[in-house]
Amino acid sequence: MHKNDSSEVLEHKSVMLRECLDYLDVKEGEIVVDCTLGLGGHSSEMLRLVGPKGKLFSFDLDERNIAVAIPNLDAVGNNYKVIHDSFSSLKNRLKREGVSRVDAILFDLGLSSPHIDDAARGFSFQKDGPLDMRFDATQGETAADILHGRTESELADIFYYFGEERRSRRLAKAIIEFRKKARFESTLQLRDFITEVLGKGKPGKHSATCIFQALRIAVNKELEALELGLNQALELLAHDGRVVVLSYHSLEDRFVKQTFKQLATDLRDPNDPFGRRVLRPKSLSLLNKKPITASPEEIADNSRARSAKLRAAKKL
Repeated sequence: MHKNDSSEVLEHKSVMLRECLDYLDVKEGEIVVDCTLGLGGHSSEMLRLVGPKGKLFSFDLDERNIAVAIPNLDAVGNNYKVIHDSFSSLKNRLKREGVSRVDAILFDLGLSSPHIDDAARGFSFQKDGPLDMRFDATQGETAADILHGRTESELADIFYYFGEERRSRRLAKAIIEFRKKARFESTLQLRDFITEVLGKGKPGKHSATCIFQALRIAVNKELEALELGLNQALELLAHDGRVVVLSYHSLEDRFVKQTFKQLATDLRDPNDPFGRRVLRPKSLSLLNKKPITASPEEIADNSRARSAKLRAAKKL
């Protein structure tokens, strides 16, 4: 990491920190989990609130984030455990720590500022860098691997379902033709290629935005991880336990909304003509029916907060 990168990293701002803490309602002595440690902004406050008798577990795939976050946590207390793993392994990793019930769980999904600021990570098309996009840079396929290893139909599906790009087949076909004579090596090269095939896009949103999002989701298997992690989190929550999810695009928010809504409603037997037989009683209470968004003041101070949506629920 370059010297100027570390100074940028330390200026990273946690999104909707006050709102997250309000809904998490962390109390002294509780066991709490931050599924996305990042640089430790949310985790540090959660650790402060549980006090010396509580315990914080924080997950992150990015070793660089962890290295920056640990001193921030140490400044608050030592009753925490950082786990270098995906939150899709939440239940098993906590079981190893002897934990089967949790009082509050936070998910802050998507990119952190350091991912965008460090061109070498390959997440941004504003700076030139390798087509990597892995949260855990030590393992797994890169974005370049996917661009060169998937079939035309597989690429089209990635762009359509993960990027919601209606012209996905046109782009996938162009990529296959390009692959016959050259390789995709860098972020700016891919951005320019997308511009050539799809045009620059609407004012304020480059056409490459959705494609980079789609590749990032595919590289990190983000939606699979969210489904596994959120379901495990809801299973782990104690009675009256709280879960808060910050999402940054419609695919994530839609899944969280549907999951919460489904579990906040009794599942009734469709064969019961009176609709009285409950097959599965509701297990959640929604703490906000509509998602909370960042204030204009926060968005002006932190552009990453613009697309953030917060949903919260309590275990019954």
